[in-house]
Amino acid sequence: MLKTLRQIVSIGIVTEPPPSADETLRMRERPGDPGASTAALRARLDERIRIVLGRALCIRHIDAGSCNGCELEIQALNNPIYNLEGLGIRFVASPRHADLLLVTGPVSRHMEVALRRTYEATPDPKLVVALGDCGCTGGIFGESYASRGRVSEVIPVDVAIPGCPPSPTRILQGILTALSASPAKNVARDLPSTAAPTASDSVAPRR
Repeated sequence: MLKTLRQIVSIGIVTEPPPSADETLRMRERPGDPGASTAALRARLDERIRIVLGRALCIRHIDAGSCNGCELEIQALNNPIYNLEGLGIRFVASPRHADLLLVTGPVSRHMEVALRRTYEATPDPKLVVALGDCGCTGGIFGESYASRGRVSEVIPVDVAIPGCPPSPTRILQGILTALSASPAKNVARDLPSTAAPTASDSVAPRR
């Protein structure tokens, strides 16, 4: 026990500060306040979550056909380094309890109906984040007899996070981007659909 305590004292706190929101990841324009700097983000993030949602941000993860590479990075968000729950963000088991859908993989034909139903079951206001090259563009799978390709072909997408897989920091950055400009009372759902972003480190904002 004493050895463990000494190790804790010598290592100290390992949690990294959260990244700033990145507007280049946004696919649908939303009115709202500009993102905060990294230094002030933690204090403002909790305030923003409570203004928008009145409680913690709840995420429902959906694997629409992923290779599970992105899932490994998502799991890392819950470790002490990234400390997702410390930011007031947590994963839930039901879309009926969710505020944001985090979708990975190209959408397989077998998952298309399930993805639509999950989206419809999520209460408004809701956000959708497409994760990884496959979620953003269809990746190496594209569109075929077995795949619908990118997530935006099936449901509206607010933010797309490219990468194969994207790092936990990049995933957190995308989640904060989706939240940073969300209106407090309503999420616009009547905006025109957009084409998929390119699989690069920076995605041009959609108009």
